[in-house]
Amino acid sequence: MMARGPSYCVPFRRRREGKTDYKARRALLISRQPRAVIRASLMHTNVQIIEATLTGDVIIASGNSIQLKAYGWKASCGNLSAAYLTGLLCGTRATERKVARAVPDIGMHQPTEGARVFASLKGIMDAGVNIPVDQKKIPDEARLKGKHISDYAKSLASSNMELYEKTFSGYLKRNLEPEKLEEHFETVRKAMASKPRKVTRPRKKDGRKTRRKKKK
Repeated sequence: MMARGPSYCVPFRRRREGKTDYKARRALLISRQPRAVIRASLMHTNVQIIEATLTGDVIIASGNSIQLKAYGWKASCGNLSAAYLTGLLCGTRATERKVARAVPDIGMHQPTEGARVFASLKGIMDAGVNIPVDQKKIPDEARLKGKHISDYAKSLASSNMELYEKTFSGYLKRNLEPEKLEEHFETVRKAMASKPRKVTRPRKKDGRKTRRKKKK
């Protein structure tokens, strides 16, 4: 039953829906540092570097796992490797905007050891942004490269080809052998390091992008 009485205060809607922990958000805002915001779904990972202002949050840099396709990524956009590369992409854009330090904001995600949110944080850190994170929470290098997926694919290919083709149908459809995911990961990471990156236009204090002046 819902509490009643003259002293009862209805919680904020996002708190009732389990979307925002306002106590944690207040602590993040008091730090007066940009936040490395990671939100992950089953299919994608979204990473943003956000700065709080009196008029609202301002996005300094961002990256989404679907943007990895521009660098040749053919594997799933919802695995650990994609989460790391998305963090690396966002972190690189953040360093180009002179962001040197940020605090982690994983929202309502559970801080499980080796989770995708920590893979994304590792990517941001490897791009040059200093983030205070317990190193024990970060997945090891082999898992970031997708070795566990490659090993599982090799095991299925030798024992159950039908299940192999069903499990990795998306990989095979995009002409990627899952056994070679580690090699593909390195290829994409090198492409991200060499390919020019699109830097978003600076934003005003109200969060709107500045307009480019038209040539006369």
